[in-house]
Amino acid sequence: MGLLDRLSGLLGLKKKEVHVLCLGLDNSGKTTIINKLKPSNAQTQDIVPTIGFSIEKFKSSSLSFTVFDMSGQGRYRNLWEHYYKDGQAIIFVIDSSDRLRMVVAKEELDTLLNHPDIKHRRIPILFFANKMDLRDAVTSVKVSQLLCLENIKDKPWHICASDAIKGEGLQEGVDWLQDQIQAVKT
Repeated sequence: MGLLDRLSGLLGLKKKEVHVLCLGLDNSGKTTIINKLKPSNAQTQDIVPTIGFSIEKFKSSSLSFTVFDMSGQGRYRNLWEHYYKDGQAIIFVIDSSDRLRMVVAKEELDTLLNHPDIKHRRIPILFFANKMDLRDAVTSVKVSQLLCLENIKDKPWHICASDAIKGEGLQEGVDWLQDQIQAVKT
């Protein structure tokens, strides 16, 4: 750690680092969202399905995010729970055009919310109702209803309509998440 890093830390200028879990079914757009949140010179041009998980970093105005981009493929979802303890926030991505698998997304969300490492924590959850640009997409209100988000009473949550490819809706979500994390930290 250099002198400037130590000095900025002592003065409170260094950005606080937070660990965020990015969860959701495969092909919902998790990696594309995380990629779009990184600075343009750090973005990957070709997005491929995540095997296991990957770790990505990006910064907001006052926080430094370390994001665990977890694979949503069925055979890897059991890995999610090993990261719950260290997560300070969750980004849950839903493909709003995939009505058939909305039930599976709800089942995975219910499993997450009832896990002992999550259940009794007031951890903020940001939902991205992604792929809003597709013709078959349902609104974020409808996604909220299908996932029964109104039943989440013990955790702050927010849902944003998003189009990860264009980056639409992403900043609104990150701003909300940043506010929630800072409220918990103070």
